[in-house]
Amino acid sequence: GLSGSGKSSLAFDTIYAEGQRRYMNTLSPYAKHFMGILEKPEVESIEGLSPIIAIEQKTTGKNPRSTVGTITEISDFLRLLYAKASTAYSPITGMELIRYTDEQIVELIMKDYEGRKCLLLAPLVRGRKGHYRELFEQMRRKGYTQIRVDGEILSLDEVEQLDRYNTHFIELVVDKMKPGEGDEKRIRNSVISALGIGKGSLAVFDAESGALRHLSKHLIDPESGLSLQEPQPHTFSFNSPEGYCPNCKGLGTVPDVNLDVIIPDRSKSIADGGIVPLGRHRENKKFNIVRSIARKYAFSLYDPIEAIPDEVVSLLVYGSDEFFRVGEGALSLMVNWPGIVDNIEDKIVCPVCRGTRLREEAGFFKIDGKTISEVSAMEISHLQQWLGGLKLSGRAAAVSKDILKELRDRVGFLVDVGLQYLTLDRATGSLSGGESQRIRLATQIGSKLVNVIYILDEPSIGLHQRDNHKLLGSLKHLRDEGNTVIVVEHDESTIRSADWLVDVGPGAGALGGKIVYSGPADIVCGDAVGVKINAGASTAAGASALSADATVGTAAAESAKCVADSETISYLSGKDSIEIPSVRRKGNGLKLGLRGASGNNLKNIDIDFPLGCLIGVAGVSGSGKSTLVSDTLMPILKAEFYRSTNRPLPYKEIVGLKNIDKVIEVDQSPIGRTPRSNPATFTGVFNDIRALFEDTPDAKVRGFKAGRFSFNVRGGRCEECKGAGIKVIEMNFLPSVSVICEQCRGKRYKEDTLAVHYKGKNISDVLDMPISEAYEFFKTNPRIAPKLKALVDLGLGYVHLGQSSVTLSGGESQRMKLAAELFRKASGNTLYIFDEPTTGLHFADIKVLLGVLQKLVDQGNTVIIIEHNMDVLKSVDYIFDLGPEGGAAGGYIISEGTPEQLAKDPNSITGKYLKDILYDES
Repeated sequence: GLSGSGKSSLAFDTIYAEGQRRYMNTLSPYAKHFMGILEKPEVESIEGLSPIIAIEQKTTGKNPRSTVGTITEISDFLRLLYAKASTAYSPITGMELIRYTDEQIVELIMKDYEGRKCLLLAPLVRGRKGHYRELFEQMRRKGYTQIRVDGEILSLDEVEQLDRYNTHFIELVVDKMKPGEGDEKRIRNSVISALGIGKGSLAVFDAESGALRHLSKHLIDPESGLSLQEPQPHTFSFNSPEGYCPNCKGLGTVPDVNLDVIIPDRSKSIADGGIVPLGRHRENKKFNIVRSIARKYAFSLYDPIEAIPDEVVSLLVYGSDEFFRVGEGALSLMVNWPGIVDNIEDKIVCPVCRGTRLREEAGFFKIDGKTISEVSAMEISHLQQWLGGLKLSGRAAAVSKDILKELRDRVGFLVDVGLQYLTLDRATGSLSGGESQRIRLATQIGSKLVNVIYILDEPSIGLHQRDNHKLLGSLKHLRDEGNTVIVVEHDESTIRSADWLVDVGPGAGALGGKIVYSGPADIVCGDAVGVKINAGASTAAGASALSADATVGTAAAESAKCVADSETISYLSGKDSIEIPSVRRKGNGLKLGLRGASGNNLKNIDIDFPLGCLIGVAGVSGSGKSTLVSDTLMPILKAEFYRSTNRPLPYKEIVGLKNIDKVIEVDQSPIGRTPRSNPATFTGVFNDIRALFEDTPDAKVRGFKAGRFSFNVRGGRCEECKGAGIKVIEMNFLPSVSVICEQCRGKRYKEDTLAVHYKGKNISDVLDMPISEAYEFFKTNPRIAPKLKALVDLGLGYVHLGQSSVTLSGGESQRMKLAAELFRKASGNTLYIFDEPTTGLHFADIKVLLGVLQKLVDQGNTVIIIEHNMDVLKSVDYIFDLGPEGGAAGGYIISEGTPEQLAKDPNSITGKYLKDILYDES
């Protein structure tokens, strides 16, 4: 159904909400006491409801420790594999590290040193400073007489202490021997003693040749004596202190400390904001500590920074373990200063671990010649091949059999949902909503649950047509396992692949919310469409086709009438379509050129964007589209026009900047980061609406100002929920649950604030209006109406004015930003950049959006769209097709030109699908 017709309300707010409520009802009364009451969805009854899992479109979060490997649990199995089946190699000699049993050590000494004078040594100190007086005394008391210090054998009676400032290597002489027949028992006892003192390690010193050989029950390099602990899974975890790099604490990056950026003007004082991350002087905890530091080191916050000693400036930037007294008298506290390094957003790769996040020791363990960091950096498709060809032997093969099976299955599921171009070490914060959702889908397939209802929200987002069949195969696999899969989707191929189709509509917002069609998908999607809408068949004829097994003819006729109202089925059947433009624009003759782009997987490419055109950037998932446009071109332009400090990915030069006046990025990031942000606050109409309420007679009588009608400040808001209308209950191990505030019943305001009316509506009523209704309500207001009209024109009329921005999809947020740009004055030489603007859009909404974009280009602007949707790509003037694959095999411009030129190019992967559309429709 159309965007805003009620699909999500049906799938998530009704079916899923009821499933969640029923699950909560199975918990104990004690647990429910902490949760509050979950409201029953607005539904009379739901029958046949199985347990439900919702896989929504929201991103996986911004935790820097979260990677593709951790959220799919593949990293857990990989760590287990390396802990149980890896081979250790010495970083000094490159030799394989060896471990021995007690018996093997005894046999080796008897065989290799037979008839030779040798000493059995137990290592005590390896490369550490100290005088070791107590250690020598302890060994004397145990009855030992000789010791080897830094390669020299000494009598324990002669040694009192060593130079405490030098590093030392100390071994105890446990036994002097010349192995021969009958000495086995003595040597065994000596070996056991030496291993006990040396904590599992010993050394044999050949007195004749002077050679030293190390033997250990642990992993050891027999030449250098380097010994390693047995690897554990946490040895390979960047989320564990035992495994992570001590420099970056497992993040792989460290702040880029550039003192010239932190302190750009040393003639300024700290109080005036001379240290940029600290800001100007204000009363807070940080400045309390800074004042304490100033007292201790005798300087003033109002002194120029150049007058403050360098060591104090360094302390302020990097922090100190030193304690400073903050406060006075009995209320004073001793606190240390962490510095401002953590506030620096610019990051560089950690110079110690080089971005692997792990300690150096993790790199000593290999399987098939690869470390765990190298395996994590492989693309999923390459990882699948590596795991498939991995042949282990002996004990390693036995212990890794089940681990490898689990790894191969989980990696296979990621490939099946079209994510073969990702790597396990990819941070989840860099994933799109569609990628995050498909990862969760792959994880669910791996869990092998049955009799579950899965609800998915547009899983095809960000997926090229070529990979769509893989996703559909995964969904059918879930179905075939005995589950029900409900997919909220706009993608035509997904709709046509469904077993059952539910169309919600017929319009959006107040005009939607009805079930227009519910029945087998092939009846309305197949070639033999029962209802010949496009042929102008009568309702009765359509009814007879739809009612093959219907018992009542009138019911079938009613069904056919609904289908005739369906926008979805009109597009599926061909009655409606998005027209191919009759003319492709040539542009204004000017270009914006990027040279030598080589970030991520881009292969040093040169590209010229023709200005004055609607430009599409297409290509398979992971081919480098976002790297080229969002991560390279966009930061360059922002730095030029807005002095942004975001660093672009590597490139050589950019040409033609003078041909554009400004750049506007319209991406899918949320319009606000808190539940308090909403369309009214984002567009600025809320200020105008509050001003209207301030001017009403009711408000003037009560003395209410505009601030009284804000839910973000004290005064008119409900203080129980702080103006949120809901209370969020944090639940351990489960998603948080939101319950309506009992005080205001979700209205956000106090009773006296709600008593003020404008045209019969209070402030809560206005916020609850859909934007289309609000536009009609405020149509005569010249400040509010244009802003709301821009939202309505972009198909956002169904969104409520006060709807929390965190509930908006990526596509809705993007169109909200576009609307905000549309009611600003345009210069005519603006470059607009969009990243998948069709996310969450129905065929009819895409038609509206394309109309707006074409109008922008007609005004002399340039629009660049990263897109997979074929209806958009067939409507652009010029396309760049990246590929030929995702990941390392991508990063080339394999084809460029008009949609017709791409369709005729055998190298173009996107062209193959354009050809089907362009020449079928023509």
